[in-house]
Amino acid sequence: MRAISPFIRFILTLFIGLFAGSHAVAEACDPPQVLPDNLFPAVKLETSLGDIVIELDRRKAPITVNNFLRYVTSNRYDGTVFHRVIADFVVQGGGYDAGMNARPTYPAIFNESGNGLQNRQWTVAMARHDDPHSATSQFFFNLADNENLDPSSRNWGYTVFGTVIEGIAVIEQMAQSATGYNADLDATDVPQTPIVLRKAGVL
Repeated sequence: MRAISPFIRFILTLFIGLFAGSHAVAEACDPPQVLPDNLFPAVKLETSLGDIVIELDRRKAPITVNNFLRYVTSNRYDGTVFHRVIADFVVQGGGYDAGMNARPTYPAIFNESGNGLQNRQWTVAMARHDDPHSATSQFFFNLADNENLDPSSRNWGYTVFGTVIEGIAVIEQMAQSATGYNADLDATDVPQTPIVLRKAGVL
């Protein structure tokens, strides 16, 4: 894959949360815990290009992991697409169906980007809007060491909550997908052939 300049990477960072939809489902502020005794749950993502397994780190990102597991165990991710692919940067999904309709979400969660986990290649992190505490369902795979997505002394970062332990070749194939403009999302980094997350489940 071609290299990406630091300036372009910075510009892309500004838009990492552009499509992290905010269609919240009304509910209590204290959500139920999902698999609370499992500190490192593994989740299998069955995609149209193959299977990916990620290991979550509840010890470092308890709020984010619980939030992700809620979407998994309630089948909210089934039938969604990876709608944003930028080579050498990220593959993002979890928010739209194949028709580019936004999926309903649970309320936004607290940003845990200061947990010590960094946006390194093959880690999994949450997408969000400019508001640091606006992450809901959308997540992304880091295709490179994206230090610019980590927190700094002045800025919140993007919360890393897991690592890919199987299926790197599948993500590499995603990263090579031809992309183009999509009018529904008003975005240019949308795969021309949909990459579907058929089913997500806890192992």
